[in-house]
Amino acid sequence: MGVSTSSPEKGVALVTVDYPPVNALPVDGWFALADAVRGAGRDPEVRCVVLAAEGRGFNAGVDIKEIQRRGPAALTGANRGCFAAFAAVYECEVPVVAAVQGHCLGGGVGLAGNADVVVASEDARFGLPELDRGALGAATHLSRLVPQHLMRALYYTSRTVSAAELRGHGSVWRVVDRAELRAAALELAGEVAAKDGELLRLAKAAINGIDPVDVRRSYRFEQGFTYEASVSGVADRVRNTFDGGTGAVGGGTGTVGGTERAAGAAGAAEVGRTGGGAEGGGGR
Repeated sequence: MGVSTSSPEKGVALVTVDYPPVNALPVDGWFALADAVRGAGRDPEVRCVVLAAEGRGFNAGVDIKEIQRRGPAALTGANRGCFAAFAAVYECEVPVVAAVQGHCLGGGVGLAGNADVVVASEDARFGLPELDRGALGAATHLSRLVPQHLMRALYYTSRTVSAAELRGHGSVWRVVDRAELRAAALELAGEVAAKDGELLRLAKAAINGIDPVDVRRSYRFEQGFTYEASVSGVADRVRNTFDGGTGAVGGGTGTVGGTERAAGAAGAAEVGRTGGGAEGGGGR
């Protein structure tokens, strides 16, 4: 359990996240992930990083139970941890390929949205349940995956979008069977890693430099509004009324442009009780 780094093939680093049952990361987990990605990028032998996760889903955001247990200290920590992890993926010195399966919610969207390339399984679903959790955040990163108006519809409704739909928008490189996901991500990483390492680093810096949105500044701006929601009491009010205060996600399969509600996925109740999106219900 935790974050591990391995070298499955020459020039490729595999950073794997494993926080059962749903990969809702505690504060230390976000910082460990940031350190692992930055460390892999600094390794002169590494030319591409694959970011993957064990278990049924890629990422369910922050660990709400930790925040409920530890209070304000955990809120601040989760705030800084998410910021550090998202920035580490974006600023990694070499390209990062995200291998996404199952649920990719809240913080998962922050990671995938900041990756250079996304490979996803057929069952992968992406979304921000923030408004159902009394939080805000990661619209910056969802905007990198879908067009502006779809992002707004997804954000306001807490619905999710499938990997196939994202491929149609050009933000997912390839959609494969879950059993083939890791191999597909490593295949692409190997192709990238075959390039000259020094030139790849220059290319990554150049592409980041022409990005029309400063993702660090944009996300930090969002975090300010989540903090406001927290100190004003709005976050607690929404979180406490969400499904009777349990944080569980109920059913629901309404659609917006072919998307399902984040509540619609099987097993989402457990994800809702444990994971808290990118913002953890307040403080960021």
